[in-house]
Amino acid sequence: MDFANDSRILELSRKSEACKINPELYDKYQVNRGLREQSGKGVLTGLTEISTMNGTEEIDGKRVPCKGILRYRGYNINDIVNGFISDGRFGFEETAYLLLFGELPNKKELFDFNNLLSEMRELPTGFVRDVVMYSPSKDLMNSLARSVLMLHSYDSKANNIEIPNVLRQCLSLIATMPLLAGYGYQAYRHFLLDKSFYIHNPKPELSTSENLLRILRPNKDYSELEAAVLDMALVLHAEHGGGNNSTFTNHVVTSSGTDTYSAMAASLCSLKGPKHGGANKKVTSMFDVIKKQVKDWNDDEEITDCLTKIINKEMFDKSGLIYGMGHAVYTVSDPRAEIFEKYVSMLSKEKGKEHEYQLYSNVARLAPEVINNKKKLHRAVSANVDFYSGFVYEMLNIPKELFTPLFAIARIAGWSAHRIEELNNSSRIIRPAYMSVKDDRDYIYLNDR
Repeated sequence: MDFANDSRILELSRKSEACKINPELYDKYQVNRGLREQSGKGVLTGLTEISTMNGTEEIDGKRVPCKGILRYRGYNINDIVNGFISDGRFGFEETAYLLLFGELPNKKELFDFNNLLSEMRELPTGFVRDVVMYSPSKDLMNSLARSVLMLHSYDSKANNIEIPNVLRQCLSLIATMPLLAGYGYQAYRHFLLDKSFYIHNPKPELSTSENLLRILRPNKDYSELEAAVLDMALVLHAEHGGGNNSTFTNHVVTSSGTDTYSAMAASLCSLKGPKHGGANKKVTSMFDVIKKQVKDWNDDEEITDCLTKIINKEMFDKSGLIYGMGHAVYTVSDPRAEIFEKYVSMLSKEKGKEHEYQLYSNVARLAPEVINNKKKLHRAVSANVDFYSGFVYEMLNIPKELFTPLFAIARIAGWSAHRIEELNNSSRIIRPAYMSVKDDRDYIYLNDR
């Protein structure tokens, strides 16, 4: 029976919507909503050695905005990127090694690690047929979460949380996440869209980004620049501290003592949200509207007028948000966006999309002033990495359904490092306090109601 529009449920929902807490109570009891202080800075809930983000610096005893800094295990992300670019190498595998083990690998260690990932880049026998194809979903993040949970059934040591076993599970997930996403998309397009179905097996000598493009494309073909840009996207999305929603979710779930597959599935469910990993899809959808509304993509006044309508909730999704602009940590600049923009520019030339790239650049330049004029922030606002990532994926002919799964393919490396760190360093379940603000009431028997 279809209960989607059942009047009884609609009536009950109105009762539940009435159960709202007076917003003044949050100030009265000094509750940091969203685990954030009034300034927007996150409440300190843990310690980590995995990554460091900084968007402010101390001058004369005061914290002031500065160019954003991101470090993986203490190494500046710019230095990491320049290191593998100078050698003409792909960087995601080296980045995963660094995040997991805390040190940069030497040549032999990196060679052995790449070989190990290649050997693990296969799914259990019958898994694609029995799990991925059995119940295809139009939402690939749900498909990914379900597939990761189902892998528990194929693991004879699924519930063992000793570090060597957890590391084995994490490495397996890092290796197979591209397969789960790629095959999940093939099942969706075949069974739900009636498109042709093809399964391409990964090649052991190829990198994660190369194999991903090979799996997704009917002809298995890709250019060197395409693979390099996708690899860079994976590196820049691999990790971003313990406080982002999906990674904090992993810490919370891991602290309960549960298995690896449950912890990773929980992170996937968090990442799905449009306020987190789904932001890149929102950016491209927003730009679809901007392209139609703005006739001259180099007319600052016309672009500003369009952005003003968006922030005034008159256009697009009427949320009042210019997606891809601003960040909880970075103000002056997001270091990931600065690195990525150079690749966006190169790829746009290869794809003949320079005109569209210019529109993105113009919006990135004009949006901060529009936002500050409306919200009176009186601080710097800049484009974040999500501002460009959706445009890159579109140029790579990657369907929108896979935008957020691509984020997961990268971030599984960071989640794995944080899960191991949580298991190594904490013995207490994470349990923040919630204050009850409901007055005591006397129970009324049913006959007296």
